[in-house]
Amino acid sequence: MSKHFGNNGKEKLPFNRKKPPAEPGSGRGGAICCDRWDIYRKPWYAGGCDRKTADDLFLFQDGAFMVRKSSGHDAQQPYTLVVFYNGRVYNIPIRYIPSTQQYALGREKKGEEHFSSISKIIENHQRNPLVLIDSQSNAKEATKLCYPVKP
Repeated sequence: MSKHFGNNGKEKLPFNRKKPPAEPGSGRGGAICCDRWDIYRKPWYAGGCDRKTADDLFLFQDGAFMVRKSSGHDAQQPYTLVVFYNGRVYNIPIRYIPSTQQYALGREKKGEEHFSSISKIIENHQRNPLVLIDSQSNAKEATKLCYPVKP
């Protein structure tokens, strides 16, 4: 391997044009930034998969699930948890709560559970049933998150 020297006689170092990725937690976004790094590697994270594609991917196994970016691009609702159960696909908003830097599922409600990360939401509902509410009939069903789905 040959060395290259500049006009001053010192060895030139290779110039890397790519910027290194930002460290988790640096810059704006705080907890959201850290959680993004965490979820990118998960078998259930579907990124920018749209709602229609997500609905079509399910294997029709109760408890099949994925997390995708929300289509609304709202910082307060950055992701959606998609769950298949009893012949239906449920799209549950994942809300970010800036004041506590935590996450919660669905609409804001008294006594709701808050989680430090999206991964914690998934881990919790792999062990404990998630209540699913039909938006038309308000019927309630429950399932654990069992089968991660990725496009």
